Amino acid sequence: MAQQFSLAACDVVGFDLDHTLCRYNLPESAPLIYNSFAQFLVKEKGYDKELLSVTPEDWDFCCKGLALDLEDGNFLKLADNGTVLRASHGTKMMAPEVLAEAYGKKEWKHFLSDTGMACRSGKYYFYDNYFDLPGALLCARVVDYLTKQNSGQKTFDFWKDIVAAIQHNYKMSAFKENCGIYFPEIKRDPGRYLHSCPESVKKWLRQLKNAGKILLLITSSHSDYCRLLCEYILGNDFTDLFDIVITNALKPGFFSHLPSQRPFRTLENDEEQEALPSLDKPGWYSQGNAVHLYELLKKMTGKPEPKVVYFGDSMHSDIFPARHYSNWETVLILEELRGEEGARSQRPEESEPLEKKGKYEGPKAKPLNTSSKKWGSFFIDSVWGLENTEDSFVYTWSCKRISTYSTIAIPSIEAIAELPLDYKFTRFSSSNSKTAGYYPNPPLVLTSDETLISK
Repeated sequence: MAQQFSLAACDVVGFDLDHTLCRYNLPESAPLIYNSFAQFLVKEKGYDKELLSVTPEDWDFCCKGLALDLEDGNFLKLADNGTVLRASHGTKMMAPEVLAEAYGKKEWKHFLSDTGMACRSGKYYFYDNYFDLPGALLCARVVDYLTKQNSGQKTFDFWKDIVAAIQHNYKMSAFKENCGIYFPEIKRDPGRYLHSCPESVKKWLRQLKNAGKILLLITSSHSDYCRLLCEYILGNDFTDLFDIVITNALKPGFFSHLPSQRPFRTLENDEEQEALPSLDKPGWYSQGNAVHLYELLKKMTGKPEPKVVYFGDSMHSDIFPARHYSNWETVLILEELRGEEGARSQRPEESEPLEKKGKYEGPKAKPLNTSSKKWGSFFIDSVWGLENTEDSFVYTWSCKRISTYSTIAIPSIEAIAELPLDYKFTRFSSSNSKTAGYYPNPPLVLTSDETLISK
């Protein structure tokens, strides 16, 4: 495979919506998501009202890449080889000696090959995007509450209540019915929670279109919410930009399921209609699968193997499945790279999320895309050395997956919008260094510590 990647070489450019094309104001959206779940647990399931009050310091618990063991209530940060680097029970971090006794140097019991770990199970849950992260804080506080209530409770069964809270706030009819807290609030004041697409990004999308690229929007959000977001961030004529819009895509199943398991459906007034035996023309659809989509892309491009690139923020839902099942090029939107921009003289307009604090957070809350004091870097961590030996650094499992499944990783679409379409990015590959595919810069922690990393 070539060492370089260029958008000019792609026939089709696809986008996820939430946290990819549509950037959220995280200090406002995170407390809203947390509150939408916490209110449901307190009012409908009888949980303690203490869950409703969140201090600025509490948000430091949030770190992408954590696994929650649903049985014992432990949160884990994994190394690239599946060993446990740090752990907490609820929000309480485990001391090194407790960690060593509980997990040692062994692979975590649920750790599988990359393929197996891509699927969530009834035994664990991975937090890999900003919709998920407020739920990590809530679940950790639920574990604290249950442990305290039931003096050292060892096994937990709260997950069904979390699923019910998600269903209540985000079910397909929730937007139309003004159900829950999340959608009514976004409708009431979208500007508080959403960032409009900069002009540079709108111009870039038109540039791609004018260069003859087929543009796709593939989102797991439902059509009514997708329309609200796109009209706000792109304008009322947003449908002119995209040849194909797919909502309620139910990723990662969109990529992994057979056409018979997940057919495309047409929409009428945001209601799903009959299943389609195949996808015959561009338009707006619901659900579906990558196999039928690719057949249509062959027809539209007149090529037997059109080259597709897909932009997304979730390793679980976007990047891994698009690469693994469909062999598409993948561009990971990694806001942790934005979190580092403060250390690289951040531009004033990009520091806005640090200033606009949500009513649940207060002035000192940690932005979710910056490093957690409790969990350390998203990219690497130290492994305790034996007595009289230095600590050594290892890649996290999340970091390994970035370089394995992403073509490149960027902080935002805006970061590349003013580059020429034939700009040649250095891609991640086994023959390049582990930092090769980060644009415009690798994470500081990788550049300063790369010599120390063991793998």
